[in-house]
Order: sequence, then structure tokens, then C-alpha cells
Amino acid sequence: MNRKQPSDGERGSPDTYARLDAATGCSILAAVLWVPQAFLIADCLAALISAAGQPDLPVTALAVAGLGLLRALFDAAAVRLSFRRARPTLSMRREAALGGLSARPAVGPGRMASGEAASILAEQADLALPYLTRYRPARVKAVAVPLVMVLAVLFHSWVAAVILLVSAPLIPLFMALVGWQARAASERQLAATGSLNGFLLDRLRGMTTLRSLGAVDRTAGRLRQNAEDLRERTMRVLAIAFLSSAVLELFAAIGIAMVAVYVGFSLLGSIDLSAWGAPIDFRSGLFVLLLAPAFFEPLRDLSAVWHDKAAGQAALAALDRLAAPRPQTHFRAARPAPAVSETMEPAVRLSGVTFGYGDGPYVLEGFDLSVSHGQSIAFVGPSGSGKSTLLALIAGLLVPDAGEIRPAQDRQTRIGWIGPSPHVFTGTIRSNIRLGRNLPAEAVDAAIRTARLERAAAAYGPRLLAEGGRGLSGGEVMRLAIARAAADPACILLLADEPTAHLDDETARDIARSLTTLAKGRTLIVATHDMELAARMDRIIMLEPKILAEAAE
Repeated sequence: MNRKQPSDGERGSPDTYARLDAATGCSILAAVLWVPQAFLIADCLAALISAAGQPDLPVTALAVAGLGLLRALFDAAAVRLSFRRARPTLSMRREAALGGLSARPAVGPGRMASGEAASILAEQADLALPYLTRYRPARVKAVAVPLVMVLAVLFHSWVAAVILLVSAPLIPLFMALVGWQARAASERQLAATGSLNGFLLDRLRGMTTLRSLGAVDRTAGRLRQNAEDLRERTMRVLAIAFLSSAVLELFAAIGIAMVAVYVGFSLLGSIDLSAWGAPIDFRSGLFVLLLAPAFFEPLRDLSAVWHDKAAGQAALAALDRLAAPRPQTHFRAARPAPAVSETMEPAVRLSGVTFGYGDGPYVLEGFDLSVSHGQSIAFVGPSGSGKSTLLALIAGLLVPDAGEIRPAQDRQTRIGWIGPSPHVFTGTIRSNIRLGRNLPAEAVDAAIRTARLERAAAAYGPRLLAEGGRGLSGGEVMRLAIARAAADPACILLLADEPTAHLDDETARDIARSLTTLAKGRTLIVATHDMELAARMDRIIMLEPKILAEAAE
């Protein structure tokens, strides 16, 4: 017999479903144990007010307390099992989203603002945890427990059972109608949150530029406008949540009141409708009244997590959008790297590559290039000629609109990227070189020598660098980036984008010498305005805007 698979947000490891069923079962058992508790309480009170005899109060009290303890234990077990299921599931979704984010283009129209991505992975993803933890058990409990309660009521009074059955379906009907609006409102609210985070982070990074342009007040006004928009969207979500609770409480109150009216007037003899041919007595009436609120309790629990469902599904949808695979470039399947020889195919080959940003004109059109193993080339040209775009295409950071890019090696694991503004993380110089890679100390020492970083490494030693590299000069930051590439012996293709930009002449010459040393036995492609650096390369390719014909020879 095939088992129905969980809905969105309930995928997980093989033991996920076992824990899920156990959590749901514990939650249902905790609710159902109220039936014998209510019977003991009703029987005890009925015996106290009648002349039939005095009940054994200590025994009854112990039985009620024991059942209450069991209910508490089952409730605690349900919460624990649900959390143990939800946390790994959310971690897997986060991991998939992080993998999808890392596979997205780092530049161009397909990229996502870092603030928005951070909001989805951290803040918004946490909103899915209550949904994954509480919604499934509450949904099953809202079906099973009222059925048990109405069967227990039916045994004593068919009229009270009919009242409960008539009032109950109205609650999920109106909750579903409200829920459609709740999910849409939650998605809009989360989108506004991510947009605001991205806007704020981008403006904070460019605060110096904003001050120099006198645009601080305008930016603050835009921020106030975005914050007001987020406030309005948040209030709409809260209004829908309150509406859902109001609908539940209204119909639950009507149902309980109708049962109480029926029981009260039946005990007074004002209603002739009997319970299975005999007038309802005090014991049965009190038992029915105790079960009536418990009949609606699972629906209250479902209402409490209804907003969690809307917010959680919106958060999971955002994670899925991050995890969605990007379009594939026209690369051949990777294969083990062979030994370098003169008969090998080129290290990099671009055939008829065409690329443009968005709806603008093509930056590259029908571009051809062939780079041999161990060769060093320089792309030289004015801004806008396509130098950085070419490097990004070769690195796989951009997807060409047409054409083919065919490295002979597995460039996804054998590439070294040296950007114009390398990021420095909080940590030592050596940890910034390792970047979490399991590299031996000898390889790190050799990389420091190759990059001519000995002075900075000796000065800082075990001290932590500040986030962003505050305290390091521009040349030291670039040498750190070169050391990162030099530390990996498997890196055979090096891409450097404006490595000597914004450096003084002496430092630029040192960086050029370090790159030349690093390039021995590797393929090096540099995009630069620095003609002194370009002169050190084996080939110089001059690029002009919209005139990008390249002779491969």
C-alpha cells in the first residue's frame, strides 16, 4: 500500500515520517485522555450531590491526577518529536537554498542582493520552524480528536452530538477562506522584508559615496517609505490572523452555548428531547458539557498555527526559489585532469560567445578565444569593453546567451579567482588563506612566500584581522588574494580582474611579479588597464566596445 507523501515543507530524512507519526499520535493521545478524566469528574460530582452514596474521593483524585500527568507527558513527547523532525528538515532546505545561491551568477541580472539572501536564509527561514513543528500534528488532531469526542457525546445524547456536528464544519470552511488571503499577505510581507534588508545593506555599504554626493537625506526618505510599506503589510497579516481567531471563537462559542442551553433546559424539564429514550441526567449532562469545549480545542490549536502555516509556506517558497537550479552553460562533462602536454586541447576555448546584460546591447557578440595550457594572456581595453564580463563567463559566474565555453579541465574545482576587491574575513591571515580548506601548514607558508606576504604575516601573527580587512593596505589585501590561489596546488586556471587597480606603481609592480611567479605551470588570464602588467603576459588581447573580434592565433 502506497503511503501518501507529505506536502510542501514536510520532506526530510527516511525516519522523518516515523517521528512525524509518533508526534501526531502522542498529541492525539494527550487530547483523548480527557474523555476518562471528564467521566471521572462528572461521576464524582454526580455522586456528591445525590443520595446514592459518597464517592471514594482520594481514589478518584489520584486517577484524575494520573491521567493529567499522562496527558502532560504525551504533550511534551509530541513537541519534542516534532522539533526533532522539523530542525533537520529545515536545515536541509537551508542547505539546498545555500547551494542554489552559490550557483547563481555573482554578477548580472540573475544575482540576488546579499541583504535579501541573508534575510531569506536566516530570518525568513526561521518562520518555517513553527509550521514544520506544529501544523501537521494540529491538522491530524483537528480531525481525529473531535471524532472521538462526538462519539463519546453521542453515547449519552444524540441531540448534543448533532449540535456539535452541525457547528464544527463551519469553522474550517471560514478558516480556509481566510487562509488563502493569509498566505498571499505573508508572501508579500516577506518579500517586502527581504527588499528592505537588501536596500539597507546596499546603502550602508555605500554610505561614504552617498555622503560625498549629498544623497543621505534622499536615501533616508526612501528608507522611511520602504519601512512604512513593510509596516502596512505586517499589519495586514496581523489583521488576517485576528480575523481567523475571531471566526473560530465565534462558532466555537455558539456551539458550546447551544449544548449548554440544551443540557440546562433538559435538566429543568423544559425540553422534551430525550437522550435515547430517557431524560438526560446530571451525570450525563455534566459529562457532555465537559466534552463540548474539548471538541473545539483541536480546532483552536489548528487556528493558532494557521498563521504559522501561511508564514511557513511563504518562507519555504522563498527557500525553494533560492534552491532552484540556474540555467546550465554549455560545458562538457568534467573528467579527471590529465597531465599537461603539448598535444592537449586548449585550457580554455570560447566559440561564438554572445552575452548581454538584461535588455541592453550585447557586450560580447560572436566572440572566439583559445588559450593554451600554461599560457598567460591579458585583456586590455577601456571600461565597458567586456574585460570583466569575459572573466566572469570563463569562471562560470555568468551564463552566455549563445555560444560555447569549453575548458579542458573541471574548472568548478580547479579555478582560482582574484577579484579587484577581495573580501577579508574576521580571522588570522592564515585562516583567511585557508578559507576552511584542509591545507597543510607547508602549503600556506609557500603561498605566503609566493605572494610576498611575509611581512604582514609576521606583523599580525595570531592576531585577528577585522572584517573587511581594516588595517591592511590595498596591496596587502591583493597579496592575500594571491596567496589564497597559490595555496591550492590543484588550481591550474587563474583569473585576475584588475589586480593592480588603485595601487601605487611600486606596489603594482610587486603584485605583477607575484602573479608571474604564481602563474608558473598554470594558465593565467588577466583583465587590466595596467600596460606594465599586460606586458608580462604571453599575449595581449585589445578589446574595444562593440568591436570584439578576437583572432585565436
